Amino acid sequence: MKNPEHVGIIMDGNRRWAEERDLTTFEGHLAGAQRIEPIVEEAAKEGISHLSLYAFSTENWERSKEEKENLMKVFSHMLHDPVVDRFIDQGVRVKILGDYGNDSNDDDHKFPNEIVTAIEALEAASETNDLITVNFALGYGGQDEVVRAANKLIQQGVTHITPELIESQLDTAGQPPVDLMIRTGGVQRTSGFLMWESVYSELYFTDILWPDFTPLNFQGALKSYDPENRRFGK
Repeated sequence: MKNPEHVGIIMDGNRRWAEERDLTTFEGHLAGAQRIEPIVEEAAKEGISHLSLYAFSTENWERSKEEKENLMKVFSHMLHDPVVDRFIDQGVRVKILGDYGNDSNDDDHKFPNEIVTAIEALEAASETNDLITVNFALGYGGQDEVVRAANKLIQQGVTHITPELIESQLDTAGQPPVDLMIRTGGVQRTSGFLMWESVYSELYFTDILWPDFTPLNFQGALKSYDPENRRFGK
C-alpha cells in the first residue's frame, strides 16, 4: 500500500507523561523532544517526503510563564543538540512554520533572539537537503497562517483573492497537502494544525502519549492510511 507523501503530527501528552512519572514539566517536554529523531528517521525510511510536527501553537503563549520558559529551554537545547548536525548530515531539510520571529510588540509573545538565530541558521544549513522535509510549527496557528497569507496578498496589491493565491503564500507553499494527520495523547481534534493543508487528510488518533510514541506506533498509523478510499469530496 502506498504511504502518504505528507504526514502531520500533533505531539500531545508531554505534560501528562511527566505527571504520571512524578517528573517536572520540563522533563516531560524534553522527553517529547527526544522522541522526534527516531520518528523522523522512520518517516524517511518509509519514503515520506514531508513530515510536519506541531511544536508550539499561538495558544501556547497563554500558558504559565514557567511552562513557556521551560519550552524555550527545550527548544534551545534541541537546537544546539548533536541531533541538528545528524539531521543535516543525513539529508534532512528543516523548515519552520509559524510566526516565530521577533516582530511582535508584545514581549510575552516573542521567541528569544538566540532561538530565532539558531532557527535561521538551521534552515539555511539544510536548505538544499532532499531526503525529507521536516516542518516544525513554532508560534503557529491555522487561522493565523491563513490571515498572514491573505495580508501578504493585500500588501502585494492583489484585489481578488483565490484559493490558489492563498496557497502560494502559506508557510507550506510548494509542499504537498497533508495526507495523514496523527494526534497522540487521546484527544480527538486537530486544533487548527495545518487546517488549510489538511482539509482532506485522513485522521489518526491514539491514546499513546507523545514521549511513548515509537517508530512501531508510527508504522501502525501509516497502516491506517488508505489512499484508495480518499474521494476529496467528490
